[in-house]
Amino acid sequence: QPDDRGLIGDVPVLRVTRRGPEAVHFVQAALEPGAEVLLSLDWERRFDHMQQHSGQHLITAIAEQMFGFRTTSWELGRQRSVIELDTPSMTAEQIEALERSVNEKIRERVPVMVRELAADDPEIETVRSRGLPDDHAGPVRIVDIEGIDSNMCCGTHVSNLSDLQVIKLLGTEKGKKNKTNLIFLAGNRVLKSVEQSHSTEKSLTSLLKSGPGEHVEAVKRLQSSVKLLQKNNLNLLRDIAVLIARDFKTKAVQSQLFVLHRKEGDSEFMNIIANEIGTEETLLFLTVGDEKEAGLFLLAGPVEAVENLGPRVAELLEGKGAGKRGRFQGKATKMCRRGEVQALLQEFISHQSPEA
Repeated sequence: QPDDRGLIGDVPVLRVTRRGPEAVHFVQAALEPGAEVLLSLDWERRFDHMQQHSGQHLITAIAEQMFGFRTTSWELGRQRSVIELDTPSMTAEQIEALERSVNEKIRERVPVMVRELAADDPEIETVRSRGLPDDHAGPVRIVDIEGIDSNMCCGTHVSNLSDLQVIKLLGTEKGKKNKTNLIFLAGNRVLKSVEQSHSTEKSLTSLLKSGPGEHVEAVKRLQSSVKLLQKNNLNLLRDIAVLIARDFKTKAVQSQLFVLHRKEGDSEFMNIIANEIGTEETLLFLTVGDEKEAGLFLLAGPVEAVENLGPRVAELLEGKGAGKRGRFQGKATKMCRRGEVQALLQEFISHQSPEA
């Protein structure tokens, strides 16, 4: 169970841990030894932990009674809690029956009591436990859920199961070593979850223009529409790439450098242009993505030129890339430096021309 928080006087408690029989408090500022102070507990945090911890005891006991599923560990998380059960799986019917049973016990207002036994009391052997810590000192604390469970525990608990309000089992996940993780919420966490779900539901109703019962089908229709639009967009980009390449090749005098940027393109778009133009004589510098942010680039052309220029282009664009057989492509984080790359390539070509 997570530690308590609060104030010692007006000094916040940052963390509490145990060192043998003592509770060690970490605080923001030094406190005067021997001073009388008022302790203020973060009750909302404490009560939340009480609900989750007592809920875990109840679920653990009923799961073992109903199905023989023994609890091997558990975690009280910030948003949800998890009980590790020694079973490879749980059926939906078992989860439903377990949830129904634990909530019946809550409605029956079963008392929860705390008592202490001497460390050598033989009754300790009859109490459910995973053993005492090596540095334990003093009496042993027992938490009893009347007629349901008796468990060795040092955590904080409710005094009656009715304080749990309700328990919701959210389902299971595959655990370690052929075990199953059972996820649950107790008490106020259930109310908060319902509130969040309702808020999401209202937002989806507004966005999808349909009632909650139609949300799934509405999203499926949107997904289908998006897939169709993406397919059509891809086909159009391919056609545009071919037309761009053909337009370049039809010019009477072809430049040794071809530079193009298109925000909507992708790697395939750039490679189609390179394939159509041909890179034996022409050096191509192609980029796609947002001009002021990150994007993709392709340098294509004569093998020796690309091997020489590729890493330098990636460096200028503050990106990474790799290449082979006359093509060097990768990701760029500084697309705004495309002009510097173009200047580099033009300078390279001018030094390669016969007139130079």
